[in-house]
Amino acid sequence: MLTYIVRRLLVAIPTVFGVATVVFSLLRMLPGDPASIIAGPAATPDQIANIRRQLELTDPLWQQYVGFIGRLMRGDLGISTRTGSPVIQEIMTRAPYTAVLAVTSLVIAIAIGVTAGVIAATRRNTGADVGISGSAVFGASMPTYWLGLMLIIVFAVHFRMFPAAGSDRGAISLVLPAITLALFSTGLIARQTRSAMLEVLGQDFVRTARAKGAARTAVLIRHALRNALLPIVTVIGLQFGTLLGGAVLTESIFAWPGVGRLLVDSIGARDYPVVQGVVLLLSLSFIAINLITDLIYAYVDPRIRYS
Repeated sequence: MLTYIVRRLLVAIPTVFGVATVVFSLLRMLPGDPASIIAGPAATPDQIANIRRQLELTDPLWQQYVGFIGRLMRGDLGISTRTGSPVIQEIMTRAPYTAVLAVTSLVIAIAIGVTAGVIAATRRNTGADVGISGSAVFGASMPTYWLGLMLIIVFAVHFRMFPAAGSDRGAISLVLPAITLALFSTGLIARQTRSAMLEVLGQDFVRTARAKGAARTAVLIRHALRNALLPIVTVIGLQFGTLLGGAVLTESIFAWPGVGRLLVDSIGARDYPVVQGVVLLLSLSFIAINLITDLIYAYVDPRIRYS
C-alpha cells in the first residue's frame, strides 16, 4: 500500500506544476492593465508605474514565471494587491467556510442519492423507480444559479424560513447553499447507484445468498451494495471535486464568505496573487481527492493495489 501511495504522489507532482503553469499563463492573457485597475482612475502615471514594478509586471514573462515557481516551491503565494495581506492568510480565513459547505453538500448528496438509488434498483420498473429516476434527471439538469435564486425567493423571501445570504446565523444559514450545491450531485449519485445495484443484483452470489435464507437487508447491504461500491465511489470522489468548483457560483449567489467568493472578487480586482493561490488550492484539493478515492479503491478491492 505504501508503494502505491508513493507512486500516486509522484504522479501528482507534474500535475501541480502543469496547473501552476496554466494558471500563470491564463492570468497574463486577461485583457486590461492590472496596475491601472488596482491604482484606480485617479492614479498618476508614476503611481501606476510603481504598482507595475511591485507586481513585477515590468520583468520579462519568463522571469516572472521563474519567480512565481520559485516562490511557490517555498510555499510563498505572495501578497494580495487588494488588501495587502498574505495570500495564504486570505485563503485560510475563507477555506473553512468552503470546506463546511462542500462537506455538508456531499453528505446530503450521499445520504439521499445512495438511498434513492438502492430503492429504485430494488423496485425496478415500478412507480417508485420511475419517480426516483425522473427526480435524479431533474436534479442533474437543474442549473445551480437558477435553483439558488428560486430557493431564495421561496424560502427566504416568501416564507422567511432561512436567511437569503451570509453566514451570520450559523447552521441555519448553511441550509439553502448546501441544498443548492448538493442537488446536482444527488441526481448523479442516485443514477449511478441504481445502475450499479441493478448489475450486481443479477449476479449469482446474490441469488445464492437469497437461496440460503439471508435477510433482505443483509443481501442488499453486505452483498449487493458492497460489491457495487467501486463505480459509486468513483462518482462520489469526482463529485466532491465538482462541489469545490461549484462552490464558486453558489457562494456568489448566497454571499457565502468562502474561497469561491474570494476568487470572484479577486478576478474583478485583477488581484493576481490571490487568483493564482485560490486556483492552485482548488487544484491541489482535487488532486488530493483523487488520491483519496484511489486509496478507497485499494481498500474496497485489494486487487487494485497490486495492479
